[in-house]
Amino acid sequence: MERLVNVERVCVRGGLYEVDLNQGECYPVYWNQADKIPVMRGQWFIDGTWQPLEEEESNLIEQEHLSCFRAVHSFKLSRNHVDWHSMDEVYLYSDATTSKIARTVTQKLGFSKASSSGTRLHRGYVEEATLEDKPSQTTHIVFVVHGIGQKMDQGRIIKNTAMMREAARKIEERHFSNHATHVEFLPVEWRSKLALDGDTVDSITPDKVRGLRDMLNSSAMDIMYYTSPLYRDELVKGLQQELNRLYSLFCSRNPDFEEKGGKVSIVSHSLGCVITYDIMTGWNPVRLYEQLLQKEEELPDERWMSYEERHLLDELYITKRRLREIEERLHGLKASSMIQTPALKFKVENFFCMGSPLAVFLALRGIRPGNTGSQDHILPREICNRLLNIFHPTDPVAYRLEPLILKHYSNISPVQIHWYNTSNPLPYEHMKPSFLHPSKEPTSVSENEGISTIPSPVTSPVLSRRHYGESITNIGKASILGAASIGKGLGGMLFSRFGRSSTSQPSETSKDSMEDEKKPVVPPSTTTVATQTLPHSSSGFLDSALELDHRIDFELREGLVESRYWSAVTSHTAYWSSLDVALFLLTFMYKHEHDDSAKSSLDPI
Repeated sequence: MERLVNVERVCVRGGLYEVDLNQGECYPVYWNQADKIPVMRGQWFIDGTWQPLEEEESNLIEQEHLSCFRAVHSFKLSRNHVDWHSMDEVYLYSDATTSKIARTVTQKLGFSKASSSGTRLHRGYVEEATLEDKPSQTTHIVFVVHGIGQKMDQGRIIKNTAMMREAARKIEERHFSNHATHVEFLPVEWRSKLALDGDTVDSITPDKVRGLRDMLNSSAMDIMYYTSPLYRDELVKGLQQELNRLYSLFCSRNPDFEEKGGKVSIVSHSLGCVITYDIMTGWNPVRLYEQLLQKEEELPDERWMSYEERHLLDELYITKRRLREIEERLHGLKASSMIQTPALKFKVENFFCMGSPLAVFLALRGIRPGNTGSQDHILPREICNRLLNIFHPTDPVAYRLEPLILKHYSNISPVQIHWYNTSNPLPYEHMKPSFLHPSKEPTSVSENEGISTIPSPVTSPVLSRRHYGESITNIGKASILGAASIGKGLGGMLFSRFGRSSTSQPSETSKDSMEDEKKPVVPPSTTTVATQTLPHSSSGFLDSALELDHRIDFELREGLVESRYWSAVTSHTAYWSSLDVALFLLTFMYKHEHDDSAKSSLDPI
């Protein structure tokens, strides 16, 4: 006891909490919690459940037990009394009237007092603590990033992460009990610390239906903040700094984590997927806007100009170019004197998106399908080892990512996530891509266009969703498109034009090339259109030559009695407590951990 008094804080629950023995309180280490967690000393426990008695009553029983124990002895508490029938037979009885009547009746029937209505107590816990007792080594940490609405319910991400952690614990005990390692989930609460506009939005909010307006201000307003050039950087920095702070804090308390090659994954939800993606890739709309203006200034003017006007414009162009050269040299000197640090202090092993609208944001930024099945088309492997997109089929906020890499994957079924209680499920890397609508498999293309042709962002609109159309409500779809269109604050047209210019890359000095770009696409002289069929085996699966390097879209299975319209309301928040999702996450983390011990590269999946 003397040694314990001198210790101020003790880590419990795998290092997630600290106990202040002097104050008798418990505090979470990696997140803030308004409610204080009391700490009580456990001496006397209830038989069966092994729940401790209240500390005050436990202390009174302990004093009585040590001072005046007799073979048959009774001790009165406030609402109960305790009987000692022997040294190790101690029973707790309620003094309520109904309990007394029940005891009297049962004893007259021949039952003993102990067996009739008493609760047996044990002095000490069912298992004694040993010096070897310690949690498994944490080899993988998962940062859980929330989306919108956190300002409305500041503790929500902590509760959601706790549900995900609890589900993961059950899955670990059931499927990964032979592993001596451990995966830890840490909530990333980044929104509540940001002031943004202060109370300006609240001051301009009308009073009618105030509750509904406040809910929208605390949730959907985050999308408007993120598409605003004024507040976007503040949101990005808020999440970036919180991720780095949590990682540094974890490493300081677990010094062996980095030395032994600990891995870090990120699970993001809703808008959090977009912000996390932008942090990892360094995407900045302001920089794109500046590049676009620079390109527009360098393009020749097509209207007729006099000799004097053209001469002045040439001088202006030379002056601006010289000014840019000086600015670039100045920036280069500043950059050489400053150490460029990456946005995150760690390499992201897996980036799990849940209920993610990321595909819509990328499509509005001009991302179009490419001609290779590599994840690098949207997220380079140097930045993140693997991107995985998890969604419920009726989630109105979630969209697919694979058709942004290879266009024909819009007609390929996403991978079905296994039920957590499925016995001997087929490994995900062995599941072959299959067609959603085999009847729609043939596609008509012109003779000079192949499957691998990169479509122009101008002439190729975003693919209509041919799957789950009936399960995604028009309201949900319109809300996402409307929210994403807010990004046109910088000019959605500018983004699309930038995407066009980056694809076509017109010459700076050639007017002919600019005129050619503006001409409509004219088909070849012959009007014959060939019908080309995607190669596939006779079993109806996609040919391996047209497959992605590894699958990205993973779909949860719908319940047998689940209403699609009702689940469209609830499915966006159904990921946190899902045992199927927990098994999916741990399957990839433990599998990769096993693969890394055999070889450094990951198998395609």
